[in-house]
Amino acid sequence: MSAAEHQVQGARANVSWMDVFRKRFGKSPTPAPSERWVPDGMRVYCVGDVHGRHDLLRQMADRVEADIKSSSVGNAQTVFLGDYVDRGLGSIHVVEQLARGDWPTPIIALAGNHEDLLMTFLEDEGILEAWRSLGGLETLHSYGVDVGPAMAKRDFGAVQAAFAARFPESHRQFLERLKVSTAIGDYFFCHAGVRPGVPLDRQTRDDLLTIRDPFLSSNVEYGKLVVHGHTPSVVPEIRPNRIGIDTAAYATGCLTCLVLEKDQRRFLHVGGRDV
Repeated sequence: MSAAEHQVQGARANVSWMDVFRKRFGKSPTPAPSERWVPDGMRVYCVGDVHGRHDLLRQMADRVEADIKSSSVGNAQTVFLGDYVDRGLGSIHVVEQLARGDWPTPIIALAGNHEDLLMTFLEDEGILEAWRSLGGLETLHSYGVDVGPAMAKRDFGAVQAAFAARFPESHRQFLERLKVSTAIGDYFFCHAGVRPGVPLDRQTRDDLLTIRDPFLSSNVEYGKLVVHGHTPSVVPEIRPNRIGIDTAAYATGCLTCLVLEKDQRRFLHVGGRDV
């Protein structure tokens, strides 16, 4: 287990990240206006790692819809940062909803490292040895696969065949089409982060989907502000060069959405007390 995963173990009792933030800082995390912009007339919603929490995804859809109705916006779009599957129990429903585009706005869906694990398993049964300890069993179970053999570390080929038989073609096509990054205005979106010193248009897939350090500890200016997930924290991390919004939904019960409009930033979240 990584250090970041150890970090969220204490949050498994459905902790509200807002309570944590207020206790630590005495106020809600309302970002000040920034010098970063998205195009005029556009509002960008960016949703962090869902990890099989379809219940929270549904709540966030309602929250985004209500937010749009509460104030007029000419062009709204939602970026999803990847890790739709594993750990939570509703992976099949998360993928189905996003594959259908069942969301209040058009969506840009990015890949996470957990989607890569799932797709690799369809071709290589051996990856199950690692995937099973990273939430893969929950995903397989959600697709109706008997995970008993995988729990016993046997018959990986049979488990792979059962999963392939139950995995809808529409889900495969959706996951195959996932982008690894996107840029809107002064913001760059990816799952994990970027390698300092490498231009944004030359980042590798592996770094975009899996990097932690040296990205997390870097003060490098990337030309755009990087918005990412992958590394969980109980509150969003707001740094001069990056914003991390993986609030460990599967463990804390809190799913976070960053909202960007003009030079303003704010958060929506579900599963915890409101701002």
